[in-house]
Amino acid sequence: MKHLVTGAAGFIGYHVCERLLARGDEVVGLDNLNDYYEPALKRARLDRLARQPSFRFARAELADQGAVDELFATERFPRVIHLAAQAGVRYSVTHPHAYATSNLAGFLNVLEGCRHHGVEHLTYASSSSVYGLNSATPFSESQNVDHPVSLYAATKKSNELMAHAYAHLYGTRVTGLRFFTVYGPWGRPDMAYFLFTRAIFEGRPIQVFNHGKMRRDFTYIDDVVEGVVKVSDRPASPSAAWSGSDPDPATSPAPYRLYNIGNNQSSELMDLIQAVERAVGKTAEKIFVPMQQGDVPTTYANIDALDRDFGYRPGTPLDVGIARFVAWYREYYRV
Repeated sequence: MKHLVTGAAGFIGYHVCERLLARGDEVVGLDNLNDYYEPALKRARLDRLARQPSFRFARAELADQGAVDELFATERFPRVIHLAAQAGVRYSVTHPHAYATSNLAGFLNVLEGCRHHGVEHLTYASSSSVYGLNSATPFSESQNVDHPVSLYAATKKSNELMAHAYAHLYGTRVTGLRFFTVYGPWGRPDMAYFLFTRAIFEGRPIQVFNHGKMRRDFTYIDDVVEGVVKVSDRPASPSAAWSGSDPDPATSPAPYRLYNIGNNQSSELMDLIQAVERAVGKTAEKIFVPMQQGDVPTTYANIDALDRDFGYRPGTPLDVGIARFVAWYREYYRV
């Protein structure tokens, strides 16, 4: 099977590529290698992927319609796993136009590529951020998500709507995955666990938002990748039970599905900090600050649908996952 994986130099994209290559698939990885965070880390991920003869890299901007269309026309991908996006809730407050370019225009070009070039199944990354002001936990795909609290979240909700339109109009088989807080080796330097680890090793204080009263559904990268690959392997199909008089946002009479992909647990932010402290072997100096714009106090995934349809059961405890991340950090940064 040949796959296009967008965001291949990113955290989740890199691990998805590794899993596909390990089972013998062919992968074309697309990325623009932007400087949202240290490009050297992205290049290091790509260097590891390039050791595999079944991997090829294409550097391109998703918003470049001509380049994206040419790649689809040349390669004729059966499967696309779209993970590229401008990430970061807080960054979207100060750099809104980057989100329109990458997450909206870029996603449109991917949808058009799938529509015109015979893609059997598009699996794409949505986000737990779409739940916004929802306070009923655990979050379910059948809940309304019309109240985002960041532009990033609004673009991800827009992706879900755009995907449904293409499924309805053109029969594009498409599945969206709402990622929760993914962590692990080769992770993103802008994420809390990474920032905490770096600060503790460097002897700097850490900022604890909302005075520590935050909860997150922390999901280890290997568990996430297992779910992504399982979903990609089974193209979405229409739901015969869907009703326009009682519409379920997660399904459709079109070949369209939405799933949460998380750990099905919500942990205190202080639990994460303590796990990092144990793995590093040092106690952090903590500065408690208010919650930042665009953040929400709690995320918590209901994963019943993904379990029912794909047998998805994440099994990595937070302490274990953080210990693996810190071990990688020590090796990669030669701490």
